[in-house]
Amino acid sequence: MSSKFTKRWEEGDRRGIKDVLRPPVPLKSKIELAIRRIEAQIQYLESALNRFSDRDKYLFSKVVDAYSKNQIQRANVFANELAELRKMANFMVNAQLALERVVLRLRTVSQLGNVVVNLAPAIEVLQNVRTGIAGVLPNAEKELEQVGTMLNDIMIEAGHTTGMAPDFEVASEDAQQILKEAAVVAEQRMREKFPELPSLKQSGGYQEDFEHSQY
Repeated sequence: MSSKFTKRWEEGDRRGIKDVLRPPVPLKSKIELAIRRIEAQIQYLESALNRFSDRDKYLFSKVVDAYSKNQIQRANVFANELAELRKMANFMVNAQLALERVVLRLRTVSQLGNVVVNLAPAIEVLQNVRTGIAGVLPNAEKELEQVGTMLNDIMIEAGHTTGMAPDFEVASEDAQQILKEAAVVAEQRMREKFPELPSLKQSGGYQEDFEHSQY
Protein backbone atom coordinates (compact mmCIF):
# COMPACT_ATOMS: atom_id res chain seq x y z
CA MET A 1 0.00 0.00 0.00
CA SER A 2 1.15 3.56 -0.65
CA SER A 3 2.13 5.70 2.35
CA LYS A 4 -0.82 7.98 1.60
CA PHE A 5 -3.28 5.10 1.66
CA THR A 6 -1.64 3.55 4.73
CA LYS A 7 -2.08 6.80 6.62
CA ARG A 8 -5.74 7.12 5.68
CA TRP A 9 -6.25 3.40 6.40
CA GLU A 10 -4.79 3.65 9.91
CA GLU A 11 -5.46 7.27 10.89
CA GLY A 12 -8.08 8.79 8.60
CA ASP A 13 -7.82 11.82 6.36
CA ARG A 14 -6.84 14.92 8.37
CA ARG A 15 -7.01 18.18 6.45
CA GLY A 16 -7.53 21.04 8.85
CA ILE A 17 -8.05 22.32 12.37
CA LYS A 18 -11.52 20.73 12.58
CA ASP A 19 -10.00 17.32 11.95
CA VAL A 20 -7.51 17.91 14.76
CA LEU A 21 -10.33 18.70 17.16
CA ARG A 22 -12.52 15.88 15.85
CA PRO A 23 -10.24 13.28 14.24
CA PRO A 24 -11.70 11.46 11.20
CA VAL A 25 -12.47 7.76 11.48
CA PRO A 26 -9.83 5.59 9.76
CA LEU A 27 -10.98 3.34 6.92
CA LYS A 28 -9.93 0.28 8.91
CA SER A 29 -12.16 1.26 11.83
CA LYS A 30 -15.08 1.90 9.48
CA ILE A 31 -14.78 -1.57 8.02
CA GLU A 32 -14.53 -3.14 11.48
CA LEU A 33 -17.73 -1.31 12.42
CA ALA A 34 -19.45 -2.62 9.28
CA ILE A 35 -18.38 -6.16 10.22
CA ARG A 36 -19.91 -5.81 13.69
CA ARG A 37 -23.17 -4.49 12.25
CA ILE A 38 -23.42 -7.33 9.75
CA GLU A 39 -22.65 -9.89 12.44
CA ALA A 40 -25.52 -8.45 14.49
CA GLN A 41 -27.86 -9.08 11.55
CA ILE A 42 -26.56 -12.65 11.22
CA GLN A 43 -27.55 -13.21 14.85
CA TYR A 44 -30.92 -11.56 14.19
CA LEU A 45 -31.54 -13.97 11.31
CA GLU A 46 -30.52 -16.89 13.52
CA SER A 47 -33.11 -15.87 16.11
CA ALA A 48 -35.76 -15.58 13.42
CA LEU A 49 -34.85 -19.02 12.07
CA ASN A 50 -35.20 -20.53 15.54
CA ARG A 51 -38.72 -19.12 15.73
CA PHE A 52 -39.44 -20.53 12.27
CA SER A 53 -38.14 -23.91 13.40
CA ASP A 54 -40.53 -23.93 16.38
CA ARG A 55 -43.44 -23.00 14.13
CA ASP A 56 -42.36 -25.64 11.62
CA LYS A 57 -42.48 -28.37 14.27
CA TYR A 58 -45.93 -27.24 15.34
CA LEU A 59 -47.31 -27.29 11.79
CA PHE A 60 -45.62 -30.61 11.07
CA SER A 61 -47.35 -32.19 14.06
CA LYS A 62 -50.68 -30.71 12.93
CA VAL A 63 -50.30 -32.25 9.47
CA VAL A 64 -49.56 -35.64 10.98
CA ASP A 65 -52.43 -35.39 13.46
CA ALA A 66 -54.91 -34.43 10.74
CA TYR A 67 -53.87 -37.26 8.46
CA SER A 68 -53.98 -39.77 11.31
CA LYS A 69 -57.65 -38.77 11.70
CA ASN A 70 -58.18 -38.89 7.92
CA GLN A 71 -58.91 -35.12 7.86
CA ILE A 72 -57.35 -34.65 4.44
CA GLN A 73 -58.54 -31.10 3.75
CA ARG A 74 -57.39 -29.87 7.16
CA ALA A 75 -54.04 -31.60 6.70
CA ASN A 76 -53.55 -29.91 3.34
CA VAL A 77 -54.21 -26.48 4.86
CA PHE A 78 -51.45 -27.04 7.42
CA ALA A 79 -49.16 -28.57 4.78
CA ASN A 80 -49.56 -25.52 2.53
CA GLU A 81 -48.74 -23.17 5.41
CA LEU A 82 -45.74 -25.32 6.23
CA ALA A 83 -44.53 -25.15 2.62
CA GLU A 84 -44.75 -21.33 2.62
CA LEU A 85 -42.91 -21.11 5.92
CA ARG A 86 -40.12 -23.27 4.55
CA LYS A 87 -39.77 -21.09 1.46
CA MET A 88 -39.17 -18.11 3.72
CA ALA A 89 -36.84 -20.11 5.96
CA ASN A 90 -34.84 -21.24 2.94
CA PHE A 91 -34.25 -17.68 1.83
CA MET A 92 -33.30 -16.61 5.34
CA VAL A 93 -30.74 -19.42 5.61
CA ASN A 94 -29.33 -18.32 2.23
CA ALA A 95 -29.21 -14.71 3.45
CA GLN A 96 -27.48 -15.69 6.68
CA LEU A 97 -24.81 -17.71 4.88
CA ALA A 98 -24.27 -14.98 2.29
CA LEU A 99 -23.74 -12.43 5.06
CA GLU A 100 -21.25 -14.76 6.75
CA ARG A 101 -19.26 -14.81 3.51
CA VAL A 102 -19.43 -11.02 3.27
CA VAL A 103 -17.92 -10.83 6.77
CA LEU A 104 -15.10 -13.14 5.66
CA ARG A 105 -14.50 -10.89 2.65
CA LEU A 106 -14.44 -7.78 4.86
CA ARG A 107 -12.02 -9.39 7.30
CA THR A 108 -9.67 -9.90 4.36
CA VAL A 109 -10.03 -6.19 3.60
CA SER A 110 -9.28 -5.32 7.22
CA GLN A 111 -6.12 -7.40 7.09
CA LEU A 112 -4.83 -6.52 3.63
CA GLY A 113 -6.26 -3.13 2.90
CA ASN A 114 -7.37 -4.38 -0.53
CA VAL A 115 -10.48 -2.27 -0.26
CA VAL A 116 -11.73 -1.59 -3.78
CA VAL A 117 -11.43 -5.15 -5.09
CA ASN A 118 -13.09 -6.79 -2.10
CA LEU A 119 -15.81 -4.28 -1.29
CA ALA A 120 -17.54 -4.17 -4.67
CA PRO A 121 -18.83 -7.79 -4.59
CA ALA A 122 -19.61 -7.52 -0.87
CA ILE A 123 -21.82 -4.50 -1.54
CA GLU A 124 -23.66 -6.35 -4.32
CA VAL A 125 -24.32 -9.34 -2.05
CA LEU A 126 -25.67 -7.03 0.66
CA GLN A 127 -28.00 -5.44 -1.91
CA ASN A 128 -29.22 -8.87 -2.99
CA VAL A 129 -29.91 -9.97 0.59
CA ARG A 130 -31.54 -6.65 1.48
CA THR A 131 -33.90 -6.88 -1.49
CA GLY A 132 -34.89 -10.41 -0.56
CA ILE A 133 -35.80 -9.66 3.05
CA ALA A 134 -37.71 -6.47 2.19
CA GLY A 135 -41.15 -6.67 3.73
CA VAL A 136 -40.23 -9.73 5.80
CA LEU A 137 -37.61 -8.30 8.16
CA PRO A 138 -37.87 -4.51 7.75
CA ASN A 139 -35.42 -3.71 10.56
CA ALA A 140 -32.75 -5.93 9.04
CA GLU A 141 -33.45 -4.45 5.61
CA LYS A 142 -32.92 -0.92 6.90
CA GLU A 143 -29.72 -1.85 8.74
CA LEU A 144 -28.23 -3.61 5.72
CA GLU A 145 -29.09 -0.61 3.55
CA GLN A 146 -27.14 1.64 5.92
CA VAL A 147 -24.19 -0.76 6.02
CA GLY A 148 -24.21 -0.97 2.22
CA THR A 149 -24.11 2.83 1.99
CA MET A 150 -21.23 2.90 4.47
CA LEU A 151 -19.23 0.35 2.47
CA ASN A 152 -19.92 2.18 -0.77
CA ASP A 153 -18.58 5.42 0.77
CA ILE A 154 -15.49 3.54 1.97
CA MET A 155 -14.91 2.12 -1.51
CA ILE A 156 -15.21 5.56 -3.10
CA GLU A 157 -12.84 7.08 -0.53
CA ALA A 158 -10.31 4.28 -1.06
CA GLY A 159 -10.63 4.64 -4.83
CA HIS A 160 -9.86 8.35 -4.66
CA THR A 161 -6.81 7.66 -2.52
CA THR A 162 -5.37 4.75 -4.51
CA GLY A 163 -6.55 5.75 -7.98
CA MET A 164 -8.15 2.32 -8.34
CA ALA A 165 -11.66 1.81 -9.70
CA PRO A 166 -13.72 -1.34 -9.15
CA ASP A 167 -14.19 -3.72 -12.06
CA PHE A 168 -17.96 -4.13 -11.73
CA GLU A 169 -18.11 -7.06 -14.15
CA VAL A 170 -15.63 -9.03 -12.06
CA ALA A 171 -17.34 -7.85 -8.87
CA SER A 172 -20.70 -9.11 -10.13
CA GLU A 173 -19.18 -12.51 -10.95
CA ASP A 174 -17.64 -12.69 -7.48
CA ALA A 175 -20.95 -11.73 -5.88
CA GLN A 176 -22.80 -14.45 -7.82
CA GLN A 177 -20.19 -16.97 -6.75
CA ILE A 178 -20.68 -15.98 -3.11
CA LEU A 179 -24.45 -16.42 -3.46
CA LYS A 180 -24.06 -19.80 -5.21
CA GLU A 181 -21.77 -21.07 -2.46
CA ALA A 182 -24.27 -19.91 0.16
CA ALA A 183 -27.11 -21.68 -1.68
CA VAL A 184 -25.24 -25.00 -1.72
CA VAL A 185 -24.58 -24.90 2.01
CA ALA A 186 -28.10 -23.61 2.69
CA GLU A 187 -29.61 -26.68 1.01
CA GLN A 188 -27.75 -28.96 3.42
CA ARG A 189 -28.58 -26.80 6.42
CA MET A 190 -32.28 -26.78 5.51
CA ARG A 191 -32.31 -30.58 5.40
CA GLU A 192 -30.79 -30.66 8.89
CA LYS A 193 -32.97 -27.98 10.44
CA PHE A 194 -36.25 -28.68 8.62
CA PRO A 195 -36.76 -32.43 7.97
CA GLU A 196 -38.53 -33.27 4.76
CA LEU A 197 -42.28 -33.59 4.97
CA PRO A 198 -43.34 -37.15 4.06
CA SER A 199 -45.45 -37.66 0.95
CA LEU A 200 -49.04 -36.95 1.82
CA LYS A 201 -51.24 -39.99 1.36
CA GLN A 202 -54.82 -40.76 2.15
CA SER A 203 -54.06 -44.35 2.99
CA GLY A 204 -52.57 -45.91 6.06
CA GLY A 205 -49.19 -45.88 4.32
CA TYR A 206 -48.72 -42.27 5.41
CA GLN A 207 -48.15 -43.29 9.01
CA GLU A 208 -45.27 -45.54 7.96
CA ASP A 209 -43.68 -42.66 6.03
CA PHE A 210 -44.09 -40.39 9.02
CA GLU A 211 -42.41 -42.80 11.42
CA HIS A 212 -39.25 -42.57 9.32
CA SER A 213 -39.23 -38.76 9.18
CA GLN A 214 -40.17 -37.55 12.65
CA TYR A 215 -38.16 -34.88 14.45
